[in-house]
Amino acid sequence: MRYLGRRLVHAILLLLAISFSSFALLQIAPGDYFDALRLNPQISAETVDKFRAQYGFNRPFPVRYAQWLRSALGGELGYSLASNSPVAPLLRVRARNTLLLSGTATLVAWLFALPIGIYSARKRGRWLDRVTNLATSTLLTIPDLLLFLGLLLLAVRTGWFPTGGMTSLASQDADPWTICRDVAFHLVLPAFGLALAMLPVLVRHVRTTMIEALEAPFIRAARGHGIPRARLLFRYALPAAANPLISLLGFSVATMLSTTVVAEIVLSWPGLGALMMESIFARDIYVVVAIVMLSSIFLLAGNLLADLLLFASDPRIRTE
Repeated sequence: MRYLGRRLVHAILLLLAISFSSFALLQIAPGDYFDALRLNPQISAETVDKFRAQYGFNRPFPVRYAQWLRSALGGELGYSLASNSPVAPLLRVRARNTLLLSGTATLVAWLFALPIGIYSARKRGRWLDRVTNLATSTLLTIPDLLLFLGLLLLAVRTGWFPTGGMTSLASQDADPWTICRDVAFHLVLPAFGLALAMLPVLVRHVRTTMIEALEAPFIRAARGHGIPRARLLFRYALPAAANPLISLLGFSVATMLSTTVVAEIVLSWPGLGALMMESIFARDIYVVVAIVMLSSIFLLAGNLLADLLLFASDPRIRTE
């Protein structure tokens, strides 16, 4: 419990630092939401100044940050000027969609990366290992944006997959099972693209970690005692490589969140990435800060999960 408490305190302090720096950067940036109103000749400058005073934009930075912090502690996360509503209800559905996409893609990427990386390490130097290295190197050279544009072109040309959205219009009044199938059908293309973007990095890390574990002295001694190859691989080498792979899990969550923004915009998935771009263009700063905070919470939750798994699997950490 003490280990978990230290991690939670560290996460809270880090979130406070992220919120302060994000709010400060947006405060320093030139312009705000009401600058677009000044271009409208039908709205006077006095009216714009009244709007700025009404929403507190004329107050000093510490006062505005303290007000936002109270709003965040109250569960509202500020007020969206573009939507004329609190920010939290806007993020609730979008965050669920992003978690569905990134969680599915992460699961698919790890389900493929583990067996491919382990088998490539076992067949090190042979033709299958060389083919795997060539495939992962090729995928690493393709930019994520180009990859998602290629998948979008494939969906448009073939008609095999939906070109955007999360559900079809025909499934809005259907039964829950039909809606779930429709969502899963729309999820295939963006989840496959995200998993494909993450796969080469995971495969290379799994392969390298397993090679280091297979070359350890105790594995060589076990091989000399005639222990079967499959048991040696899964019973001894894989647990020895567990710590680096668990740490890689937290890193993969951060990579997935950054890549999800591009995928959501290109493939029109209604998640946090698309909402963030809309809010940046509209200069709706409270929505932008809330999305940055929510993304940071997802990242910290992934790292905390990795820390807890390390705590459970490695007795040396529990001893410390």
